[in-house]
Amino acid sequence: MSEIKDKLKKNADEKNETAEEKEKVTEEETEKSEESAPEAEAVEEPAKETPIKDKTADEVAKLKDQLMRNMAEYDNYRKRTAKEKAELMPDITARVVSEFLPVLDNLERALAAECSDESYKKGVQMIYDSFMETLEKLGVEKVPTEDFDPSMHQAVQQVQSDDHESGKIVNVFQNGYRIGTKVIRFAMVSVAQ
Repeated sequence: MSEIKDKLKKNADEKNETAEEKEKVTEEETEKSEESAPEAEAVEEPAKETPIKDKTADEVAKLKDQLMRNMAEYDNYRKRTAKEKAELMPDITARVVSEFLPVLDNLERALAAECSDESYKKGVQMIYDSFMETLEKLGVEKVPTEDFDPSMHQAVQQVQSDDHESGKIVNVFQNGYRIGTKVIRFAMVSVAQ
């Protein structure tokens, strides 16, 4: 029986030794893992920061690209609206001036009429000159009335004339006006045959 007790004791001692060895091994592993943990964390931190840095760099690049596109789009919009305004300006001016042309015609008739009061005639002439200066500032000019041009003149009469060549304007019934090449009102004329 003592043999059995010795064997049991020996087995128990061996188990204790193996348990102690296992504890030593696990303690050593934990010590190693604790020592290497800061290194592992140090290694892992840059690994974690790199994707974040890459992600933010990508976002910054996308935002820069979007900003550049928006700036280009705004610049194109600004240029397009400026061009549209420049194209509309003669049309708007022509429309407004065409409403004032009957007033100008009346001033011309008043200047052509006989008047005994010279100061009155001088006043009408000053108003007419001021009106013409304003039209010049707006880029409005009279249509030339030497040669007949169907794009600027409206022939209301053909006349036999020894003094004028064929196709020349004989009389101007109503002056025409234009802005650049755009005709506001056609000149009403009589043309020699």
